[in-house]
Amino acid sequence: MIKNPVIPVISKKKKEEENPGSVEFQVFILTNKIRRLTSHFELHPKDYLSQRGLRIILGKRQRLLSYLSKKNKIRYQNLINRLGIRDSFTN
Repeated sequence: MIKNPVIPVISKKKKEEENPGSVEFQVFILTNKIRRLTSHFELHPKDYLSQRGLRIILGKRQRLLSYLSKKNKIRYQNLINRLGIRDSFTN
């Protein structure tokens, strides 16, 4: 796996979002990993160990999104709109 595709996208983000500890940044990185693994499964549908890793990453992203939705609903809505992921909460 190549780590270089993330670097140009990170440099385009605003200064407050470049903090690798921020929830938005972590969700962004996890979403990129999820998309890479999803395309990997099109070629390798029986890669069960990677499927387990994908489920772990999905759970981690879901926990971070849940935390963000509880703390700041506006930042949460902006993030899911920008990343193009579904809103799984009905609060």
